[in-house]
Amino acid sequence: MIRTQKDYEAALKETELLFDAEPDTPEGDRLEILTTLVEAYENQHYSIPLPDPVEAIFYYMESRGLHWNDLEPYIGKSSYVSDILNRKKPLSLEMIRKLYSGLSIPAEVLIQSYECKEAA
Repeated sequence: MIRTQKDYEAALKETELLFDAEPDTPEGDRLEILTTLVEAYENQHYSIPLPDPVEAIFYYMESRGLHWNDLEPYIGKSSYVSDILNRKKPLSLEMIRKLYSGLSIPAEVLIQSYECKEAA
C-alpha cells in the first residue's frame, strides 16, 4: 500500500526502474500493481479539475487535426458549431452524446456548466 508521500516517491522510483518490463512476467506484474497503487494515491491526493467543455473540444480538434466543419456531424450546422465554440450557446444533451460517442470526449467533461456570452 502507498500511505505516505515517502511511500509514493519510493513507488514512483520503482515504477521507473520497471518501466520497460515485459507484460506477463513477474516484473511486468509488479509494474502493473505499482501503477494501480500510484494512480489510486494520486487520485486521492492530487485531484485534477476537469477541463472546461469548450476548451476540451478545442483540444480534441487540435490533437486530431479537425476543423470546425468536422464537428457538424456532432453539433449540427456550421452556425451551431460557431455558436458553441464562441460560447454563444451551451451544448445540448444530444450534442454531448454525439461528441462522446463520435469523438470519445468524456461525457463528464462535456456536461459541466460553463460561461456563455449573450448573443447580440
